[in-house]
Amino acid sequence: MATLLRSKLSNVATSVSNKSQAKVSGMFARMGFQAATDEEAVGFAHCDDLDFEHRQGLQMDILKAEGEPCGDEGAEPPVEGDIHYQRGSGAPLPPSGSKDQVGAGGEFGGHDKPKITAWEAGWNVTNAIQGMFVLGLPYAILHGGYLGLFLIIFAAVVCCYTGKILIACLYEENEDGRLVRVRDSYVAIANACCAPRFPTLGGRVVNVAQIIELVMTCILYVVVSGNLMYNSFPGLPVSQKSWSIIATAVLLPCAFLKNLKAVSKFSLLCTLAHFVINILVIAYCLSRARDWAWEKVKFYIDVKKFPISIGIIVFSYTSQIFLPSLEGNMQRPGEFHCMMNWTHIAACVLKGLFALVAYLTWADETKEVITDNLPGSIRAVVNIFLVAKALLSYPLPFFAAVEVLEKSLFQEGSRAFFPACYGGDGRLKSWGLTLRCALVVFTLLMAIYVPHFALLMGLTGSLTGAGLCFLLPSLFHLRLLWRKLLWHQVFFDVAIFVIGGICSVSGFVHSLEGLIEAYRTNAED
Repeated sequence: MATLLRSKLSNVATSVSNKSQAKVSGMFARMGFQAATDEEAVGFAHCDDLDFEHRQGLQMDILKAEGEPCGDEGAEPPVEGDIHYQRGSGAPLPPSGSKDQVGAGGEFGGHDKPKITAWEAGWNVTNAIQGMFVLGLPYAILHGGYLGLFLIIFAAVVCCYTGKILIACLYEENEDGRLVRVRDSYVAIANACCAPRFPTLGGRVVNVAQIIELVMTCILYVVVSGNLMYNSFPGLPVSQKSWSIIATAVLLPCAFLKNLKAVSKFSLLCTLAHFVINILVIAYCLSRARDWAWEKVKFYIDVKKFPISIGIIVFSYTSQIFLPSLEGNMQRPGEFHCMMNWTHIAACVLKGLFALVAYLTWADETKEVITDNLPGSIRAVVNIFLVAKALLSYPLPFFAAVEVLEKSLFQEGSRAFFPACYGGDGRLKSWGLTLRCALVVFTLLMAIYVPHFALLMGLTGSLTGAGLCFLLPSLFHLRLLWRKLLWHQVFFDVAIFVIGGICSVSGFVHSLEGLIEAYRTNAED
């Protein structure tokens, strides 16, 4: 009897204790406090990597939720879109560090994912628009003079503006007149613009543009690796094509990647390598300031090659692909506009100074990759840093391109064109691995047959860069929000669309002509 009484009293005490703890926890939660977890200490890039690791678990949870009733009566069903990352969502993949470093993954919905500050968001944008492709900007000044410098400023202004209006397309006003985020990706915006007649056409166009840009970025890494190694060791009996093959052999293990956790560890090394490269190049240029050829910078353009420079400059500013995900991960989305302003101003100043100083140093002898102009002793060191950065950066756009392809063509469901690349246990199937290896080999073949860094960069910038940064954001803004736009906003959108279209077509045609001419020249040789 005493034992039974003691047991009941213990149960009552435990119940009271649990209720009091629940009340205290609820009170602290309403005040904004919550227990810290290991995941909350993970950075933005690592957060995106965790999404990929948990995708199978998320899918199983979703299936269970659909097949099982809710545990609590009266509990609200999960809101559609709470779990953003699904294999069939078609959301664009945000980078984890730079334009050369495009990361995989979507985002956890709601309060479960760690948020980033405006400074952290700005760091991601800065890395995206300050990548190693800035080394091609002096070549753009060679064919454009002061007009090339103006274009660097103009592209910064336009890309900053289109980034803002792209984010504006994510929101709509509710019944109370408050802005609510109803979309979560570039693809969702594109699909909303094409609805109701073609509800998936816009998303497919954006996915194609993403795949082209990501694959071309991988090709550029192989091209620049072969070019740099060939120019660093001209005495060795190894051709540029052979160096490209060696670089691709090093990159082949990328096909076996299951997630980017290991790769993300190299992000800091890539940033440090790029910092060292810029410092060395600028220091050398400043040491030759007395010989700067100011008279070579003129108000003229090379009609045939300047459109290629437009593509190079535009490609160096592309960041719109991952802006929706980045803004959704910010602690204070209201600071997004301010963040875009100072990141693009900083990029504009740094790019303009780097391009001008480098061109003044070598003038008409400026090469496609500015490091090739450095003297032999310095060039070998700088180029080795560049090759290391390119090889470390290659897995990120490659993995992102694979993810887009898998979600677009190889996902489970009736809309898939091919069966899934993953088995029921989450393991990669053999033919899925073959597909990845084929993509690596494809980047090698393109690098071998079209080994022209500036032309490829100009072609990509004119085709996908101008489309994703100029044309589509202005078109989507007009399509979704035209009733609420002021006359000057309509004017800006139309002007950007027209100018972007002209630059895109002109740059694409001239870049393609340059590639054909270069290919014929190589064939004759």
